[in-house]
Amino acid sequence: MDNKQKCLEKEIDLIQACINRMAKNSFVVKGWAISLASVILALLPKNVDIKLLSIIVIVSTICFWYVDAFFLKTEKLYRWKYEWVINNRYKSEKHLYDLNPYNKEMWIKTNNKERNIPCTIRVMFTRTLVPLYGLLITLSTFLFLNSYFNFISVLVVDSPISAI
Repeated sequence: MDNKQKCLEKEIDLIQACINRMAKNSFVVKGWAISLASVILALLPKNVDIKLLSIIVIVSTICFWYVDAFFLKTEKLYRWKYEWVINNRYKSEKHLYDLNPYNKEMWIKTNNKERNIPCTIRVMFTRTLVPLYGLLITLSTFLFLNSYFNFISVLVVDSPISAI
């Protein structure tokens, strides 16, 4: 195996490790978001202000949602870098072992147009993130509105299960 092949394999391994780290971080953020929301919502039966808990869940969920989108965006940038290295490493030694995901010179153009850095806010609203974080925000918003309008207590009093 020649030296260029070894360099290519090592560089690919490094980029793949960065991609794996971004994916792992995204997974961990999802776990923290669900855990925090579960712990806070578990406090609801206690003598704690539901409005405050709901706002805490909403704000923390939005923060986790943004961080998760950031990791997914960075993972995408590393995938573009990986693609460039696979296609161009034998042609040039330029940017050898450059792991900066924002280096636009290491992105392959699509349809002869330069790629743009994905917007983190747009990544937040992808079909993989909206169901998870949207559900947490919807649930918390419902609990917040319920603290004013008492939807649940009306349903529980009129429910046949409460008569048992």
